[in-house]
Parts: sequence; C-alpha cells; structure tokens
Amino acid sequence: MAERVLVTGGSGFIGYHLARRLVEDGAEVVVLDDFSRGRLDADFQELLEHVRLVRHDLRAPVPADLVTGPFDAVYHLAAVVGVQRTLDRPAHVLSTNVLAVLNLMDWCRANPPGVLFFSSTSEIADGAVRTGLAHLPAPESVPYVAVEPWAPRTAYSLSKITGELLLTQCAADFPVRIGRYHNVYGPRMGDSHVIPQFLRRALAGADPFAVYGPHQTRAFCYVADAVTATVALTGSGAPGALVANIGNDSEEITAEQLALRVLDVVGHHPKLELLGPPAGSPDRRLPDLTALRDLTGYEPRVPLAEGLRLTHEWYAR
Repeated sequence: MAERVLVTGGSGFIGYHLARRLVEDGAEVVVLDDFSRGRLDADFQELLEHVRLVRHDLRAPVPADLVTGPFDAVYHLAAVVGVQRTLDRPAHVLSTNVLAVLNLMDWCRANPPGVLFFSSTSEIADGAVRTGLAHLPAPESVPYVAVEPWAPRTAYSLSKITGELLLTQCAADFPVRIGRYHNVYGPRMGDSHVIPQFLRRALAGADPFAVYGPHQTRAFCYVADAVTATVALTGSGAPGALVANIGNDSEEITAEQLALRVLDVVGHHPKLELLGPPAGSPDRRLPDLTALRDLTGYEPRVPLAEGLRLTHEWYAR
C-alpha cells in the first residue's frame, strides 16, 4: 500500500522538489499551501496533476474537515524565509513561522501522523560559532546563541529554534524528525539567495559584478541531495525526536570563488567588485553530517559544478 503524506509549503522551493520526489516514489501526496511565497508556475501546474492541493494559511488553525488523516508522514516546510524578508519584516517572520508550527502541532495531536518532519536551519548554530562556543563543522548539539537578540535578522533563527522546541515536546505522541538545512540551492528557489542572485545578474550582463563578503565561505547542497536526506531522515526508524544537519560538507567555497564559477557557467566575464559582507552574516558555515550519515548512510551525490549547471539551465529558461 502506498504511503500517504502531507507536505506543507509544497509550492515553495524545497517543498516542491520534495513533493515531486515523493510522487515519483509512489506516495499519495497532499500539498497544503497558501501561496504567500510559493508559485503556480508551469512546474507546479504539472505537479498538480499528481497531488491533491489544499489551500490554507497556517497562521490560522486547521479546520477539522479540511485535511483528514491518517498520514504516514507529515513534512512541515511552510515558512517565511530569506534574509531580506527577515530584515524588512522580522515580527511577521517570527509570528508567522511560530503560529504555523503551533497550529500544525495541534492538528497533528488530533490526527497523529506516523512521523513529522520539521524544516529547520543552519542559522541555529551561527551564534555559537561566532562566540567561540562551538567550532566548525558544527554538530547539532551546539547551544543556541542569539548574539544580537534584538537585531531583525535574529527573528528567523529564533522562529526555527522555537519550532524545534515545541515539536520535540510532541515526540511522545509521534516521532519527530528535525532537519537543519545548510545552504540548499537549485532550480525554482526564487531570487532571494546568493546563487540565483549571481545567476540573474550574470544573465543580465552586470559589469562590474558585485560580490559581497568575497572571503566568506559556504558549502552548498543541491536540492536533490537535500530531498534525499530529508526522505531518509524521516524514514529512519528510531522513536522519539531526532535532529540532523542536512547539507554537503565536501565542497567549501568562498563567495568570490562561487561568483567566478557562476560566471563561467553563464559565459560572462566581467570585472569583480569586491565589497564588505552583509551585516550579521557569518564568515563561514559548514555542517557536521555525522548524525545524518549514522542514521541514514547519506552521502551528497551532486557536485557543485553539476548543480550550478542544472540551476543555470532552469534560470536561463
């Protein structure tokens, strides 16, 4: 019998790729979304031929008759994300993300799923690394530190650590899996992150080509690898709550090197304009994937060169 799964935020970036993968795996998929950030583009329209769509804003409780169980798995990816959105509307980001968790948690308690996956963030570890309380690669056990608690950018990481805490307390009612995504990229991720921003500017012929924080380093994870890790972590059989980093630890790269790689893929070679880093951005980010490997045997398979090529093809279209 095929699995029945619910994906919140299924019209967004990772949510769309996850829903498509689950359909390919033979699951019966229900997508819950309010389209505040997702999009009804051609890709999602094609997916709609294979999933059931339920429109709902998770800032409000889920009506009892809107989505009926049981579900073998619930994947909660609906959230407001993006540095600029957080800087512009921190209270909105914090309240929306926490309300979504609270309302989904209440629904799951009334309709216990086989397992609940929660999409969290690498930003939870940034404060501990910045203050010297942890070192990279950062494991899941690092303390949560809000270095600038009143800064707008803190709202996003605070919303995610609050979600983790709330859902962990439900682990006696149903298994909980928390995946902390580290710099996931790929087709259909919008324009609010560094790789699509580089691609958009390169495709537009920008010259000079601005690079902020050129010496800051990241390790980017292609979305197909992140989805594979998500499905594997959710399917791991241990009871209770599990937290695991999700990413790619094999190709750390500076922002300047990334810009040159993107420009090579596009075939545009302008002069680089090296500028200071964005306020509050970490100098380095690298996940410790030991827990994920131990639980699932996961290894990232898509090298950065291939992922950039695939992402460029989508944005060029």
